[in-house]
Amino acid sequence: MALPAAFLSEDQFTCSICLEVFNNPVSTPCGHSFCQSCICSYWDGGGRGAKSYQCPLCKEAFQKRPELHINRTLKEITEQFKQMANSNLSTTEIVMGREPPNAQPYKSLSAPQRPGDMPENIFVEMVARFQQLNPAGMPRGSPMESQSFFLQTQNNGLQDPPPPYSTANSMGSPADVSSNLPPCPTHLRGLEFFCRTDNKCVCSACTETAEHRGHNIVSAKREWQIKKSQAEFTEVELKELISDRERKLEEIQSSLREIKTAAEKETDEAVCAFSKLISSVEHCQGKFLEVIETSLRAAESRAQGLIREVEEEIAALKRKSSVLNQLAQSEDYINFLQKFPTVSTPPQLKDWSGVSVSSMPISGSILRSLGQMVEQLQEETRKLTEICPPPSPAQPVPRPNPKVRRVQEYAEDITLDPSTAHPRLQISPDGKQVRCSDRHQLVADNPERFDRVVCVLAHQGFSSGRHYWEVDVAGKTDWDLGVASRSVNRRGKINVSPAHGYWFLSLRDRTDFAFRTDPSTPLTVGVRPSRIGIYVDCDKGLVSFYNVEAKLLIFSFTDSFPDTVHPFFSPCTNKSGQNEAPLTICPVAIKD
Repeated sequence: MALPAAFLSEDQFTCSICLEVFNNPVSTPCGHSFCQSCICSYWDGGGRGAKSYQCPLCKEAFQKRPELHINRTLKEITEQFKQMANSNLSTTEIVMGREPPNAQPYKSLSAPQRPGDMPENIFVEMVARFQQLNPAGMPRGSPMESQSFFLQTQNNGLQDPPPPYSTANSMGSPADVSSNLPPCPTHLRGLEFFCRTDNKCVCSACTETAEHRGHNIVSAKREWQIKKSQAEFTEVELKELISDRERKLEEIQSSLREIKTAAEKETDEAVCAFSKLISSVEHCQGKFLEVIETSLRAAESRAQGLIREVEEEIAALKRKSSVLNQLAQSEDYINFLQKFPTVSTPPQLKDWSGVSVSSMPISGSILRSLGQMVEQLQEETRKLTEICPPPSPAQPVPRPNPKVRRVQEYAEDITLDPSTAHPRLQISPDGKQVRCSDRHQLVADNPERFDRVVCVLAHQGFSSGRHYWEVDVAGKTDWDLGVASRSVNRRGKINVSPAHGYWFLSLRDRTDFAFRTDPSTPLTVGVRPSRIGIYVDCDKGLVSFYNVEAKLLIFSFTDSFPDTVHPFFSPCTNKSGQNEAPLTICPVAIKD
């Protein structure tokens, strides 16, 4: 095997962790070598290798901690290298041109010996041993791979960094120093060396002074390369730390998004469940009141029948008593004797001793059952509050739905216009409330007034921009809310649809929601609203309806408004008192 006259330096046998010559070198499965104590300390370090073990150089991960064995061939080569570095070929004698007596065996070398380098014959032996150890080739990152790169740089004319010095060296004059090196402030020579003991750059003259005698002196360029490599390792570790924390940040943010989504879903489901419970209770209440009313009407009917019978018997008895009284006062005994048998005969009367109007025992049983249900419901509610304790003060208060809060920022002060109200509608003095009465009011007949449909418009009209207002609809079974064009027909029967200038939401019989198109668009509303929010964007032709308390969008409709639109209100007829509750325009409260 033909080899160039090249040498190995200490760089080729340095552990990348401790930056010293190998001590008991071991190799990882990826082919990199380290001191046994260094790699073990690295893997045993805080937080490292919790789930996998990595190579400090290439970062290849191993799921199971590799079993490490002493690389005896590399250890033997390293020991020979150490002996060579400590041999009688001292740095001072070589640089000064003085050779020790035992230097004769190395005169056959084709290149001058340098401190810390290995002669070619020793290197040939090392190569042979490595070839015997790794016949398939040298592993990536191994010392032999580094040596191959070193040989290639030698063949290409590249120069290796200056060798380390542990003792004083004989240096040339300042003229010999490369002009691109900064000068030493004391000796005006280039700062070619680095004192590891004092952690500072020095020149060749500084190394001979008593100040640095016996210190660990190395080439400044070599120290820069080592520190640069160390900086690269540190940068890789920092990038891994940053990557770990970025993943953790994304994990936390993702968890928060999932929690928010789950909370919104649970809120909707809870509101829907409680609304169903309330609706069921209201339905049960209606049924119960209906039973009481039916029982009352039955009792009234029976009592009226009995009253009529008793009154008829009383009238008959009074007539007989009057006849008998007149007969008794008569002086005509012949007439008296003739009529007395008929008058004195008792009439056919009903036995009223067992007749009575009974109470309603069914209502008593219902009330007892209702009382038991209330107690059971209260007990279940108490259990729910124990299962779901209130949040601690340290926990943030849930914020309103951003969409609802966003439209609330366009709140308007809306007041009703009495001049447009149907004669049966009663408008409050402040213009914030409307209800339907049983009879027409004495109002002026003007063309702006609706004369057939019980509805009213607001004073305010909008032709551009965004606007929002809220209306309390609690207790009502029927209502209409939305906007209407200023130019709509207000006389006689009107067609309510967007094509005729009406955009509004309707409720009928407590549960039937619809948007008034032609034909109407039925809507499924899971949570029954008690306050409706109306949002209008005139520029986009958008009208939206919100359940304010549940913070849910009920319905949106997009069209174009060719004319100015006014808020539209209809409390509908009161249905014999069942729908007598008013529509009330409420102030908009934006809660944080």
